[in-house]
Amino acid sequence: MDVSDLLIETYDRLPGLVRAAVDGLTPEQLRRAPGAGANPVGWLVWHLTRVQDDHVADLIGTEQLWVTGEWAGRFGLAADPHDTGYGHTPEQVAAVRPENAQVLVDYYEAVHARTRDFLAGLRPGDLDRVVDTSWDPPVTLGVRLVSVAEDDLQHVGQAAYVRGLVTAA
Repeated sequence: MDVSDLLIETYDRLPGLVRAAVDGLTPEQLRRAPGAGANPVGWLVWHLTRVQDDHVADLIGTEQLWVTGEWAGRFGLAADPHDTGYGHTPEQVAAVRPENAQVLVDYYEAVHARTRDFLAGLRPGDLDRVVDTSWDPPVTLGVRLVSVAEDDLQHVGQAAYVRGLVTAA
């Protein structure tokens, strides 16, 4: 297996996990936090998608789908390319209001398709390219792609757990 195939295998696991986390949930369930200060399913899936959209757009040198598409309005938000959910206050978390579960799936699948196309063209030497010099050591393409996958997998697992809490209530 080459590096491109390995990364595709990793990222290809996410769409099914995203669908499973949100399938059949009402807009109210998507927005229901299981406790004070906790993040709801809708926010978790929105956030993991925003991070992937932001980071991959930067890697390929294009605008985010969040900015170029009609996604933001379907979440009750502005198309701010800097708003990925990082550091959100409880009020900002509550402001993320997906219109339904399908919009979360659709936005993720659009981002995933672009990510997959990018991954399919990678060669092993590409992974050593420095993409962010603001860290010590500087971040390479390989490290950034692993970081995004790790973040997405953690958040989709959290979303699945929160789903269990809000559907049991």
